[in-house]
Amino acid sequence: MEKLKNFLRMIKFEHSIFALPFAFTGAFIAAGGVPSVKDIFWIVVAMVGARSGAMGLNRLIDAEIDRENPRTASREIPAGKISKREAIFYIIISFAIYEFATYSLNKLSFILSPIPILIFILYSYTKRFTALCHVVLGIALGLAPIGAYVAILGRVDLPIVVLGMGVLFWVAGFDIIYAIQDIDYDRNKGLFSIPRFLGVNGSLYAARFFHIVAFIMFLSVKVLQPLGLFYLLGVVGSGFFMIYEHYIIRGADLKKLDIAFFNINAYISIVIFIFTMLDIYYRRLF
Repeated sequence: MEKLKNFLRMIKFEHSIFALPFAFTGAFIAAGGVPSVKDIFWIVVAMVGARSGAMGLNRLIDAEIDRENPRTASREIPAGKISKREAIFYIIISFAIYEFATYSLNKLSFILSPIPILIFILYSYTKRFTALCHVVLGIALGLAPIGAYVAILGRVDLPIVVLGMGVLFWVAGFDIIYAIQDIDYDRNKGLFSIPRFLGVNGSLYAARFFHIVAFIMFLSVKVLQPLGLFYLLGVVGSGFFMIYEHYIIRGADLKKLDIAFFNINAYISIVIFIFTMLDIYYRRLF
C-alpha cells in the first residue's frame, strides 16, 4: 500500500482534474444529455488509467533528469521511494486498465486507443529535441474530450475536434508558464523548452497568445455545435480565469505560479464542463 501511495504521489493523481472535466464535456455533448452510467464509468476508468500510465511513463523516462534538477530531485524515483522496476509494473497495469476500458466502450475507441499511448511516449522525449514539447503535451490532453465523444457516438465530428484543439492550446499555454521555473536548468543541460529560448517575459507573451487561441477555439465550438447562452457564459468565465492567471504572474512575478498552474486551471476545466452541462439541460427542457 505504501508503494501504491508513492506511485499516486509520483503521478500527481489530483491533477486529473485538468483533463477529466473536459472528457465529461465531450461525453455530455455527444450524448446530448447525461451519458449512461456504464459509459461514464468506463470513460473515468479509461481516463484515470491513461493518465496514470502517461505520468508514470514520463517520470520513468525523466528519472535521471529529475535526479539532477534540484526542483525535482525529491520525486519518488530519484529519491528511491519507487524503483524503476516497480514503476514499470504500475505503468503496465495502468495502461492495461485503460485498454480494457476502451474495449468495454466501443470498437472505434479500442482501435484508436494506441494513439494516446504513442503520444505519451513521444512527449516524454520531446524536451530532448524540440521546444514544442508543450504543444505535444497539449495534444495528449486535448484528446480527452475527443476520446470521450468517440466513446459515446463511435465517430469523430468537427465540433469536438475544435474543442480538443482549444484544450491543446490551453494546456500548452499553462505548461509554458510552469516550465519557466526550470529555465536555468534547461539551458545548462541543453534541454528544450520555450522558456529556454524566449526567456521569462517572452514565454509569458507566448502563453498569452496560446490562451487567446484557446479562448477562440472554445468560442468556435458554440458556432459549430448547437450550444447556447450557458455554454457561452462558461467560455467567458474561462476567459476571465485565464486573464487572472496571467495577471497574478505579470512582470515575471512567479511567487504565485503554483496557484496559477493548479488552482486556476482546474477552475477553467470545471467551469466549462458545468456550464456545458447546464446548457444541454436547459435546451432539453425548453
